[in-house]
Amino acid sequence: MSPTSPTTTPAPEIEWFKTERPRRIAILGWARLAAQAMEGSGYNLAASELARGLAMAGHEVFSLQSGMTYRLGRGASIRLRETWASIACYDLVNSPNMSPASSNFPNMAAEIESPSQTALVMRWLDEHKIELVHVHSLEGYSLDLIEAVRASGRPLVLTLHNYWFVCPQVDLLHQETRVCADFDGGRRCVGCVDAPPVSTHKRGRALRMTFESAFGADGLELAKRAKWWAGRVVRSIGKKRSDVPPPTPDRLADPEAGRGFEVRKDDSGQVVHHLTLAPELANGRDFDRSEPDENDRFLACGTHGRSENLYGQRRARGVAALNGASLVTSPSEFLRRVHEHMGVEGARTRTVRLGLSHLDQINRAAQRSDYYEKTPWDPQTSTRPVRFGFWGTVRANKGLEVLARAIPLLESEVRQRCHFIIRAGGNEHAGEWAFRQRLSRFPEVSVAGGFDLVQRISGAGEYDVGVLPHIWFENSPIVMLEHFHAGKYVISSRLGGPPEWIREGVNGSTCTGGDPEELAECVRRIVRGDVRLPSAKSIHESTKLYSYPDHVREWDAIYAEVSGV
Repeated sequence: MSPTSPTTTPAPEIEWFKTERPRRIAILGWARLAAQAMEGSGYNLAASELARGLAMAGHEVFSLQSGMTYRLGRGASIRLRETWASIACYDLVNSPNMSPASSNFPNMAAEIESPSQTALVMRWLDEHKIELVHVHSLEGYSLDLIEAVRASGRPLVLTLHNYWFVCPQVDLLHQETRVCADFDGGRRCVGCVDAPPVSTHKRGRALRMTFESAFGADGLELAKRAKWWAGRVVRSIGKKRSDVPPPTPDRLADPEAGRGFEVRKDDSGQVVHHLTLAPELANGRDFDRSEPDENDRFLACGTHGRSENLYGQRRARGVAALNGASLVTSPSEFLRRVHEHMGVEGARTRTVRLGLSHLDQINRAAQRSDYYEKTPWDPQTSTRPVRFGFWGTVRANKGLEVLARAIPLLESEVRQRCHFIIRAGGNEHAGEWAFRQRLSRFPEVSVAGGFDLVQRISGAGEYDVGVLPHIWFENSPIVMLEHFHAGKYVISSRLGGPPEWIREGVNGSTCTGGDPEELAECVRRIVRGDVRLPSAKSIHESTKLYSYPDHVREWDAIYAEVSGV
């Protein structure tokens, strides 16, 4: 071996419990299990980690995804896609119902009932002698599947990760800008999601995927690039050379070029440049401010059971489907209460908190730190800024726009004692690039792109306070759990499940959802010292957290309970 050859340490054998009663379990969802958080975000990460843990415990686990894969000239069928983590992963191709839910929004009749698709899934369950079905998402399927599974004599447990059963938009967020407190019997659902006809969407997806299967991913990428270049040529026809924008439109022209090193006392501390954005990117996407007590107001609303159209019928069928399950679980009490309020039998529901392997890794890393028992930042003695971390996506519901509007509200003397670290992936509205440009005048802001779970573990050292400014009824956001396992104080919107974890001034602060000024005030209170940041150890002691092995053990016990053996 040469001196420069890398050395590897053998991976330690995983210590794991063994179930007393192995079962053949089917995990149902819309995302590819092996993709984990990269497809389906937190829902699929939770489902895949549970499936992996069950397989390690001795259960024989199968997974089925639906609504994502389409091919030209074929009917619906189920195929083995891959084996991942000892789990046989199958794919329902050419489903009558598309996923994710936004793709299927105009397709409510098939989402309520699809006998041919349900029969196909039931044959798959019989073929593999499945004893128990665990649904993590029914996007890409139809609601009548639950009744069919139960009629076959199989127990069916269902974990809610969002509001899909009572809201085809998924988030109870009307047009992704405001909490939907009253869906008006389904009439308000009309036009909530801007989606093309399902037949058009299916043809486009089938064409793309058929081309990729024939020519490979590289061939598909070449075709996309050729289409893009052709469009660019067409758009450029007739343009004069003077109409073509300069090659470096983002050049940083410096209005202060003549000042050299000079800094004046009245400076705002902002970076002055001539960077301009298109209006649709410069202003960001508008959203509505929630009420301070929006959770309670929603649970007090008495109009959730009305049915005026197909969307109203779909909500009623969703509630009926849940009432047919053996058990309906939720990672947060608020999500459970919402469904109970809408008609799901309370005795059929249970709150089961999340435990994930990477959360345990983050927790252990925090405990191993030399700074575990020390406050991360003190306004009187610290010689660096206090660091606020946003980890998530650029999707409107996650509230990055709220943070982007809160930062300019901070007084310069407050802002200059802060550093905002934004890690956000996604392509919505030009992705993180628009936020990067908009916030470039503030040297206290760093905007990066997406991240993976390994970066999430090491990234705990980048910030002192986690920021969760969501504008929807969040359930049990994994990013919040990541903050707490890392021993971080959390600033969160007072919407959905997060307030269940937060003890005001102890492990976090809350603000009204969609209110940039209240979010800015939470930042000011930390900078002023009105809130003293606790140590990571104090955060762990004041927050109820659950480990990955305990989570899988709990599910092993639930399966025994609903099976009667």
